[in-house]
Amino acid sequence: MKRLIIISLTIIMFSFKNSATSNDHKSFYDLEIEGINGDIIKLKDYRDKVILIVNTASYCGFTKQYEDLQDLWDKYKTKGLIVLGVPSNSFNQEKKNNSEVKEFCEFNFNINFPLTTITKVKGSNAHEIFKWAENNFGKSAIPKWNFHKILINKQGNVEDTYASFTKPTSNKIINKIEEIL
Repeated sequence: MKRLIIISLTIIMFSFKNSATSNDHKSFYDLEIEGINGDIIKLKDYRDKVILIVNTASYCGFTKQYEDLQDLWDKYKTKGLIVLGVPSNSFNQEKKNNSEVKEFCEFNFNINFPLTTITKVKGSNAHEIFKWAENNFGKSAIPKWNFHKILINKQGNVEDTYASFTKPTSNKIINKIEEIL
């Protein structure tokens, strides 16, 4: 009888284990996002690169950080840094459509690093990149405001995250980028 109970409990434990296991085993490089021009940005194309993902907005007090993002891109792109701007209206501070965002970024900041379409970055409707970051790094990966930064290392893991008020060209971010490049 004791043996039957142990066998039954073992079967039940393994049943719960299987049902509780996530089916989401995607790596960062399995993800894709639509570019601002309608192209598909396949993150597998960024393998062995360092990626700084930043949720951006045109009407935010931090919008001037676009200048710093462009400076980072210009300085480090040949060394393996990708700056990926993700325009978002999750905080109600973005333009109405992608063409307005693109024009705003190009005209005001001469942006030529990759930009995505306007994308949700928080909550249940967040893009899978942001859900993946949260699942793999924790709550600090969830954008609390515009210009939140997620740094991905060459292995496709979240290296660190930075709050909106941390400038892209701060010593904190530049030192980390140089360390992992």
